[in-house]
Amino acid sequence: MRRFSLVFALSLLSASAALSAPCGNASSGFEVWKKDFAKQARKAGVKKKGLQALAQTQYATRTIAADRNQKSFKYSLDKFMRVRGADTIVAQGRKRKARNPQFYAALERQYGVPSGVLIAIHGMETGFGNFMGDSQVVSAITTLAYDCRRSEFFIPHAIGALKLIDQGSITTATQGAKHGELGHTQFLPGNAMVYGVDATGDGRVDFYNMTDALASTANFLRKKGWKPGRGYQPGQPNFAIIQQWNAASVYQQSIAIMAARIDG
Repeated sequence: MRRFSLVFALSLLSASAALSAPCGNASSGFEVWKKDFAKQARKAGVKKKGLQALAQTQYATRTIAADRNQKSFKYSLDKFMRVRGADTIVAQGRKRKARNPQFYAALERQYGVPSGVLIAIHGMETGFGNFMGDSQVVSAITTLAYDCRRSEFFIPHAIGALKLIDQGSITTATQGAKHGELGHTQFLPGNAMVYGVDATGDGRVDFYNMTDALASTANFLRKKGWKPGRGYQPGQPNFAIIQQWNAASVYQQSIAIMAARIDG
């Protein structure tokens, strides 16, 4: 019986592997990979518009170059904060909070996430929406799903991007960061699918609308386990939730420091 179970399990793994498109490390295999990936996407629920968008994607050379050359996360905390303009983010963040306290208070009442945390993330990610990226989101995220370096991580986000196309939340022309992140707080598409909130009530989740983006960010943190009223500095309960937003320790610490200064 155990031998039969093992053979059956291995056959399932083989079938699964056959459905998965092989990754690559150069542009030459991208078009062939897309055709295989379309089968995987269709099985995952991607529909006509998403599949058409996949067919139109192009290998994102700038995305691969950026992914191979991420230096800032290797900086010390002090240098990272200096390079990323932490003092400016705090100063501008305090002004933003003072200009619209009811907006941030409403988000905190609903999700339990303090204003400073949301403002710090918004400032760190896009300078409060001043630069949300200049790369085509679907091509960027699809390229990363194809690339062997972190294919398994990015495949669900590529599927998410194609589903966002189906839903009308983004188009093939939508621009974002070089790793395919969307909007004001740079949501990866898979997370956008799961945690996106239509806070404006217009029937569409728009990550390029600040209200939807910040509500979605607060929703992400709350669903990841944010504990209202508890601390978020290193060693405190909610710091682990900030770690869910970004894997780099200098980023996590910077958000906690800036948030405390904005709320202080």
